[in-house]
Amino acid sequence: MILTVCPNTALDKIFFVKKWTPGVPMRTNNMSTCVGGKGLDSSVVLSQLGVETVGMGFFSGTIGQELIDLLKGYGIIPDPVWTGGTNRIAYVIAEESTNIHSHVIVGSVEVSSEQKQEFIDRFSKRVKGAEWVIFAGSIPASVGDNFYYDLINIAKEEKKPSLIDSQKQYLIEAIKAKPDIVKMNWEEFEWTFSLHAPSFEILYEQAIQLRKNKGIKNLVITLSKEGILALTNEGDFLAKAPVQNPVNAAGAGDAVSSTIVWRLSIGEDWKSALKWASAVSAAAVLTKRTGDIHLEDVNKVIKEVKISLLN
Repeated sequence: MILTVCPNTALDKIFFVKKWTPGVPMRTNNMSTCVGGKGLDSSVVLSQLGVETVGMGFFSGTIGQELIDLLKGYGIIPDPVWTGGTNRIAYVIAEESTNIHSHVIVGSVEVSSEQKQEFIDRFSKRVKGAEWVIFAGSIPASVGDNFYYDLINIAKEEKKPSLIDSQKQYLIEAIKAKPDIVKMNWEEFEWTFSLHAPSFEILYEQAIQLRKNKGIKNLVITLSKEGILALTNEGDFLAKAPVQNPVNAAGAGDAVSSTIVWRLSIGEDWKSALKWASAVSAAAVLTKRTGDIHLEDVNKVIKEVKISLLN
């Protein structure tokens, strides 16, 4: 079982339009309601790969219940902690003519100190049965920036490896707990560490130095069409899948997290894990719902993935 932790859960409502035209009424019958939040999206991918997964998070109200029902529909085991406030809804406008996706996000859960402690207590029990833990996404303001730090340390006490996929202060605090994998995208790398990487070569140099300075075991940076950069204990790699014509690119990065953890959990090396992650991530952009994949797409793409050893 792979446990995913998503403190800031969300419901995605995706509207597909030909082109966004401000001030003009736009109509569409092409829309999808799906699971949102990085950690839960990783569970969506895992469920379709045939991997048992439990999704933990804070949930609230009718939106939270709708999200729970969607998770159960995938065969994911939800482990919710119910709170005040309201779950986020991410309204996504997907322009079919440009492949540009715009997000409007509303709502926030309100977590009390008692509810935060309930989450920690339930996590402490759940983690005992996990092979790996994926911590992903932002953290509600009422919870505090050090939440991931505390949970990673609990996982380490149980000797459970973990991956953290976040940004800014949430990630900076989490790194101090020494998770096994730190993962983010190129833009998040720059935001989080106040760096500017206008080229892959500069990004790679900065990533090498940051990994050394922060004592990061394995660092993974997704580069959109440019592939996946991974600085690992087995070497530095660049994995590239053929560029796809995306339908909905949301969830592609979460597919990288889930697939790397899955393949490492069954004993594969980093090169194989990255090949699978590239293929699953590419397949994830070809579906309308966030995190959905078709295995036939994965099997087709994986034959064309290229892995380069950088050092």
